[in-house]
Amino acid sequence: MGLFRRNASKKGTDETREPATAEAAEPGTVAGPDTGDAAERPERGPFDSTQVTGMGPRVDLGAVWLPVLPGLELRMEVDKKTQKVTGVSATLNGSGLQVQAFAAPRTEGIWDEVRAEIGASITRQGGTVDDVPGTFGRELIARIPATGPDGQPAVRPARFVGVDGPRWFLRGVLSGRAAVDAEAAKQLESVFANVVVVRDGNPRPPRDLLTLTLPKSARPGGAPAEDAADGPDGATPQTPSFDPLTRGPEITEIR
Repeated sequence: MGLFRRNASKKGTDETREPATAEAAEPGTVAGPDTGDAAERPERGPFDSTQVTGMGPRVDLGAVWLPVLPGLELRMEVDKKTQKVTGVSATLNGSGLQVQAFAAPRTEGIWDEVRAEIGASITRQGGTVDDVPGTFGRELIARIPATGPDGQPAVRPARFVGVDGPRWFLRGVLSGRAAVDAEAAKQLESVFANVVVVRDGNPRPPRDLLTLTLPKSARPGGAPAEDAADGPDGATPQTPSFDPLTRGPEITEIR
């Protein structure tokens, strides 16, 4: 894996680069997690922590265990004032993947509802959205109004994927080449498919952002993990506010 980077948010954060000492197994091709009895093994993740017997080649980010790949770079967004993690994104070969885990009701999923809200919001802002079958079920292929480096209007493609789990919902946003090129998306799709979600036993309202933490190797002096921020931090000035999961951070553009 590449680097852990503390990225600045709009509230003002430190941005530092530190070598990533993955607390998971050594980096390599992502393989399906060891889930014990093959008869009970899910065909595809993301996985709940109760479905795996070990972390495997993943890095511990609190509510999310993220698979590692050679060349993968993580961007951890940390609020300078509170030192709380407000988001995590992974980049690889010109493509990006943002992953966020949220609380969900025990009896029903929320991806259908969330997907409709995201689509409606993007459309109101002048973008276009196609709701199509994809690798993880229904997904959104979006073209989002943005501002280019030269200050002129531009369009940014994005793919929104989501999976409903037991009392959690995991959302991924693919950007860059992975948003438009199926071949370029394969490695990051593999990362998303092998995420493990660790849902604590605390009661949480639906759509509450599950706690993310810095890896131990990226915490100053090995400091204890902090809870994830609940506010909409970390969005770039050019990024439109189209995130209906109001308790979590807005989508952060990966350039």
